[in-house]
Amino acid sequence: MENQKPSFNRRKFLTNAAKIAGVGAAGYIYIRGCNTDDKAVVVPPPIIQHEFLTQPYLHTLDNRQMYIRWITNRNCYSWVEYGETAALGKKVHAVTDGLVNSNNRVHEIILEDLVPGKTYQYRVASKEIRRYDEDVPFFGETIYSKTYTFNTVAEDADEVNLLVLNDLHDTPSSFPHLLKLNGNDPYDLVFLNGDMFNYQTGEEQIINHLITPCTNDFAIQKPLLFVRGNHEVRGPFAHQLKDYFSYPQGYYFHFQCGPVFAIALDTGEDKEDDKPVYAGLAAFDAFREKQAVWMEKIMQSEAYRNARYKVVFMHIPPFYSNDAHGSVHSRKLFSPLFDKYKVDLVVCGHTHVYGVHPPVKGQHEYPIVIGGGPSPGTRTLIKIIANQQQLKLQMLDDAGKEVGKYSIT
Repeated sequence: MENQKPSFNRRKFLTNAAKIAGVGAAGYIYIRGCNTDDKAVVVPPPIIQHEFLTQPYLHTLDNRQMYIRWITNRNCYSWVEYGETAALGKKVHAVTDGLVNSNNRVHEIILEDLVPGKTYQYRVASKEIRRYDEDVPFFGETIYSKTYTFNTVAEDADEVNLLVLNDLHDTPSSFPHLLKLNGNDPYDLVFLNGDMFNYQTGEEQIINHLITPCTNDFAIQKPLLFVRGNHEVRGPFAHQLKDYFSYPQGYYFHFQCGPVFAIALDTGEDKEDDKPVYAGLAAFDAFREKQAVWMEKIMQSEAYRNARYKVVFMHIPPFYSNDAHGSVHSRKLFSPLFDKYKVDLVVCGHTHVYGVHPPVKGQHEYPIVIGGGPSPGTRTLIKIIANQQQLKLQMLDDAGKEVGKYSIT
């Protein structure tokens, strides 16, 4: 049987090329045929409108702040308009080292000095920068999103509700399926606990496999918190991931939401740094050691000591995983601190085998909950409800059946 030639959709190719490259009306695409005798064809590109590639998506580590990110198909100057009423009334843009952030496509604006326990309305705006004449920018069209709302968590919130997803591995259809299992129960944010992807290939993957499913379901109005799994550190686009999901320190952070003080750790790769596959470009041992020093300082803080519940999120479990280097090194560095500073709960992924593991004296004095994997029948949604009387964790499989629970009173 003869090999078939791959099909080529010329119109689709031109449209995508112009969208990604931002080819202007004055630019042309040159296409040469496969044979050396073929002449080059000069084709004017299709007119691609200035547009949003994503809706805005929210992050927060503080009930007085909100991080808002979005992506456009052309370089822009961008800002956020917001307020407590439909009139909005406030405008903020980002400034770095005296320069207003502009001439970029991935936008991040931080709203600060928000009032805890309030509802805010907002919309994002992006003004196209068509070109620079020496140092003078020439602007094009300004586009606006719809007006959306978000809530800040009250300072003294009696209850907080968290949802946790992990190990979806490039299956965007899992987001709506699993989130639907929450029904009409309230929730304040969604935590993505690693391995949302198989490996990083490019922006289109990040948009289609994570940002768009999240904004379709919740991330326009409720924050997502993202920590890397071992698969997020792989692939040619792994270094750029921080432009789309990161915090002041990177991928490890702490936040307080109602009675819960949470710490998120980036456990890095699961193999040794000197494995040939990394070609000398991995340094996760030092990275984990740095986090251990940082975490102990956080655990010595008054806010941590006074919190009702202390919860750690990390992708690779310190136990019940395997004896791969990442798991063993995390156990060595982090587990003694969990015991010493009396962590109430550790929530993990990585193994693709869900389970609830109560404390074991002499091994780990804290419970470990591990979410499931990407395949139907193994996927899980973890729900955490915490108030002044009790922290309750419930784990549902993708059929909605309870497959694990744990409570702390």
